[in-house]
Amino acid sequence: MKKGFSLPLWVAGASRSALKKLVGFPFENYELIKIPNEKKEIKIEIHSVGLIQGDSHALGISFAKSGLDLDITQNLEIWTIASLEKISFNNLVQRNPINIIAGSGVGIKENTSEICISHFAKEVLYDNLLDIIPEGFNLNLEIIFPNGEFLAERTSNKSFGIVDGLSIIGTSAETYSSASPDQLEEAKTDLAKLIKNDFQGKVVFVIGENGLNLSKTCNVKLPIIKVGNWIGPLIVDAAIKKVKTVILFGYHGKLIKLAGGIFHTHNHIADGRIEILIYLAVQENLPPEIIVKLSTLNTLEDALLVIERFNQYKAEKLFQNLSNTIEMRSFAYVNRYVKTDMEIAAILFDRKRKIRWSGTNGNDYISYFQ
Repeated sequence: MKKGFSLPLWVAGASRSALKKLVGFPFENYELIKIPNEKKEIKIEIHSVGLIQGDSHALGISFAKSGLDLDITQNLEIWTIASLEKISFNNLVQRNPINIIAGSGVGIKENTSEICISHFAKEVLYDNLLDIIPEGFNLNLEIIFPNGEFLAERTSNKSFGIVDGLSIIGTSAETYSSASPDQLEEAKTDLAKLIKNDFQGKVVFVIGENGLNLSKTCNVKLPIIKVGNWIGPLIVDAAIKKVKTVILFGYHGKLIKLAGGIFHTHNHIADGRIEILIYLAVQENLPPEIIVKLSTLNTLEDALLVIERFNQYKAEKLFQNLSNTIEMRSFAYVNRYVKTDMEIAAILFDRKRKIRWSGTNGNDYISYFQ
């Protein structure tokens, strides 16, 4: 499997190098980054580091090497600016020792303006910086992606309320291509391990990082496997392994592809989301002018807003039909390869990470996610 290292490690490498320069350590062209809860370190290459602003700040630069040809962060230029702030002992409310600041090109949450960074990424930064911060000081760490705002236009960040740049949402040290056949084999292995351990017959397949994070927030009381883009073959594998119920949980902009018979969902393989929605809109007898409007849009979320403005009831009915179609097309797909009565349920969330729709089967399980 082709793999590299996730964005949080490269951010941590540049940050550690900048902080070390600030406190007087000599420059090295690499940093050994500790991985949370693991007894190993990963060597991260550093491009350069230097003191700026009258030696009160230090700038570290690295280039992310995810190892994945189709990854948006491959070769991403990363700047981190470190500065120290003396702790005021008159202030009874102690700040966090590391203040992580979203600089230019780094994504923030539209509703709160907070930096969009995963818990894993924060852990990596804390584990690799706390031991260098001088006693009596806090660290201000500004993260900058010089090309981040431009690259973010090629992602679905805005669909999830993330604006102004790329998010830092890696959840593990190593990266794996979700389009690689090896990624499917890894998911099959995870499923096989799950079945051996007091398995009750039901499993949740979460689609992508956003689905995984949301399912953890919901404290779903079912086993969860994060799947990449090989959704169809993995559902077939579940049927072969005699799984009783597969619950598909994901963003509507990803799962809609299954309603159109697209069971490898990577955008480089096939898209068709708007086309599928238009087909469903015709089934719901939406007016021609609305259908023409839908054909001019680029995102499913924009299309949903158009339909909701036209008629809220029609919008809900259409997306209910979408959820049902996902279940039916998925069941038909599996039965092309193996005869099974395995139940397939679909539960969808929107750009605000709000769980909105479920198919006929999904209705029985939506309470698990609330």
